[in-house]
Amino acid sequence: MALTAQPRREAVDPYELERLAEELELREQTRSATLKDGRNGADADNDSDSSAVPNLPAYVPLSHDNSYLNTRNFDVEKFLLSRSYTSLPDLRAELREYLASLKEELVKLINDDYEAFISLSTDLRDEGTRLEKLKQPLGGIRNQILGSKQELSNIQSNIQDKLKKRTRLREEKTLLQLLLKISDSITRLEKLLAIRTPEDDPTDSLELSLQKLGAHHEGNTDEKLPANRAKHLARVATEYTQLLYHVSKAREENCVFINGVRWRIDRIQSTLSSDLDSILSTTLTNLTDGKSSELERTKWTADLTECLRTYDLLGLWRDAEDIIRRQVVRKFAKKTIYPGALNAPHSPIVPHTPFHPNVPEPMLSASFAGPQTPYTPFTAFVPKQNAAFPSGGPMGSKKHQAYLLDDTNDSLAKLYNQILRFIERDICYIMDAAEGVQVKSKYPRDEGDTLVSTLAEEKGFSILGNVVWEELSRAIQDEIGGIVFAAGRPDEFRKHYETTQAFIRSIELLAPSLAAVTSFRAHESYSIFEKRWQLPVYFQLRWKEIVGKLEESLTKIKLEVSHSKDLQPFATQQASAVWIAISACWSYQVFIPELCPRFWKLTLQILSRYRTWLSACLNGIDAKAFAIPEQQNIAAESSGRPGTPMSNPDGVPVENAATDDGLLRQYAAAIVDVLAMDTAIQVLWQQEISVIIPEPDGLEGMEPKDALDAALSKLTDTVPALSSMIVGILTRRCAEALVAVRSITTQLRAMSNKRMPTEASHFVTGVLRPVKQFFGIGSGDGTGARLKAKFLHDYAVDVFNAVTIRYINYLTAMKKNEESLKRLRKTKKPAFSLFGTSSNTDDEAKDEERIRAQMILDVEAFGKDARGLGVDLESNKHFKALKGVVYNTDTE
Repeated sequence: MALTAQPRREAVDPYELERLAEELELREQTRSATLKDGRNGADADNDSDSSAVPNLPAYVPLSHDNSYLNTRNFDVEKFLLSRSYTSLPDLRAELREYLASLKEELVKLINDDYEAFISLSTDLRDEGTRLEKLKQPLGGIRNQILGSKQELSNIQSNIQDKLKKRTRLREEKTLLQLLLKISDSITRLEKLLAIRTPEDDPTDSLELSLQKLGAHHEGNTDEKLPANRAKHLARVATEYTQLLYHVSKAREENCVFINGVRWRIDRIQSTLSSDLDSILSTTLTNLTDGKSSELERTKWTADLTECLRTYDLLGLWRDAEDIIRRQVVRKFAKKTIYPGALNAPHSPIVPHTPFHPNVPEPMLSASFAGPQTPYTPFTAFVPKQNAAFPSGGPMGSKKHQAYLLDDTNDSLAKLYNQILRFIERDICYIMDAAEGVQVKSKYPRDEGDTLVSTLAEEKGFSILGNVVWEELSRAIQDEIGGIVFAAGRPDEFRKHYETTQAFIRSIELLAPSLAAVTSFRAHESYSIFEKRWQLPVYFQLRWKEIVGKLEESLTKIKLEVSHSKDLQPFATQQASAVWIAISACWSYQVFIPELCPRFWKLTLQILSRYRTWLSACLNGIDAKAFAIPEQQNIAAESSGRPGTPMSNPDGVPVENAATDDGLLRQYAAAIVDVLAMDTAIQVLWQQEISVIIPEPDGLEGMEPKDALDAALSKLTDTVPALSSMIVGILTRRCAEALVAVRSITTQLRAMSNKRMPTEASHFVTGVLRPVKQFFGIGSGDGTGARLKAKFLHDYAVDVFNAVTIRYINYLTAMKKNEESLKRLRKTKKPAFSLFGTSSNTDDEAKDEERIRAQMILDVEAFGKDARGLGVDLESNKHFKALKGVVYNTDTE
């Protein structure tokens, strides 16, 4: 049955659309009437323009896609604003059309699904009864499934319980088998070690052990050799390690059985250890007695290696080292190192295998030749195989040859050589055997290993440190330490220290590997032995010795020049003493590498002390005796008479030759000492100090070379000031000869012979004579002869420039005087001009020409004398100015 859409008029308009439409229509009519009157007077063009409306909105009919109609909360204002271009009547018409289309679509949907809706209600009739019938058998099925699930769960629980029981049984069986193994292993070990049990007769364990060893081959005597006993104990040790492993596994299960057999395990361990100690002791005795044949020594050596391998397997390294120390090293130390050992004659140690007569023993001298560089520690290495020992000798390993010390007139070196020969003969093969065992050892190295002895702080053998050096260093310190470590006698202490360090290096050269040397140096006894050397006390004694002699020479604050050849290259006794003190710090008779920082600091302190002393000496010189300003000299000389001594305003004489010579000697000596000190210290740094001084950290302070340069620069900074003092004195003494320049005109005018001069004046050769005398030019024994190569050119140029300026001042003053005299003579007779003006008489003209010629000769001779001192006249502006004065002819 279809439904027909019936139009329905709403009784109430909720939005009052009809009223709003009527008001809008009335407003439009009124506006149209008003605009109609205004458009009557407009022309056709205006009508056409007003009718054209640009950008007209597009008409979009209402549909389901309108965003304002699809919102959950309908907003009337937004919808009306979106249709603002549509009038209300048109909008109302659109809405009514859209409402009609919605109703039509709704009716269509209902009609389309009505038939399916009616058939659905018909099909569902009596379905409830049918569903109830289907539901009834499901309950029974569910109960059956739950019952089966419970039965399966019970079966699974039973299976798990049985599996757990079987697992526990298997574990118990395994544990029982482990306990049986432990019991069998204990019984087997007791039998192998011949330990008495309650079932056995009380007999000696050693006899039972020998019986056990000889049970199978009673007629074979070789079975009773120690080598076989060592192999037997090696097998016992292997069995014992397996026992300990099984015991550790059983202890994890907290088995009471282990506590019950613990005493038997301890007894096995004790017996095994004692038997092993006995065999090792016997082996060492037979090896060191020197009475065995070569074949026997081979067997004893194999026995030793087997014993050490067994000790390594058990982790009993310290026990083996203790036996070696007591059995071998301590016996030798007691016989060799005693309070009177340094004065007693030393019997030679005969090697088990004689040395080849053509192969000399290597020597390691405690005192080194060549440059004065102290020893540096050797890097341990295995020395080359000695040709006297063929490979594959009786020891079955490589042979070591000791580097002996130079024991000429040195009892301590003789004692050390005896020790080195002993180590070479009786200890080296033990160290080689231990090293071979250590390399091939398969012993676990983890810290949690239960096999490691609780007494062993370090795994593995360390024969060199724990045995040799620990015993020998203790004997040296206890028996002869008062002589060896006597720091109160520095020379003997230094000799003993160097000899001992060389001895230690020789021991390191006998080490089987670099690891052995590293362990040796890290050993506690090595540190204790090195601390026994009272190096700070030794340094204090050397400091007093060096500084005391230096301060004794620096007590006199005065530069006294000495011509002794022993002071070369220095000029004073004090500078030589400073150099001796610095070189003593780094000499091989004094220097010790461990004290390098202290000796370096002392070197810098000595340089600073010398700088202070030199400053005090220079400050003590009265500088007023020669420091006269140039303008005061010129004024005094221009106003004084020739040949009259002059003084400065303070009344201090400036022409005292003895005073000047003394000052020149002191200043020259100071410069010679400073330059020689700088050169000597730099050479010492390059050849010795830089080689032995340790590398700087870079964070603690200045680099050593920078510190040395800074200390030396404080000395060399005084050279320019001293040079200026010397130049001032030489300039003043050279200028004294120029006083005769003022008398040239008078002398030439007073001469009866009016000939032209052909030679320079006698004073010209004496102008630069003080410079030549200072540098010893022509005589070779001048005060500054040592400075000639370095300072001759500079000093000559400075003095020449200053004297040339003085020369120009003299000539300029003479010219002014002549001009004054000419103006005075004009009132009486024709004027006479010296510089280029014509004279009214022939005599005045000739005198003027003769004076000018003499001045030219003097200036040329002065320049020639300066050129002989290395002055470059072509580029010297002062000399050019001087020549311009004497060659000038324009006097107006």
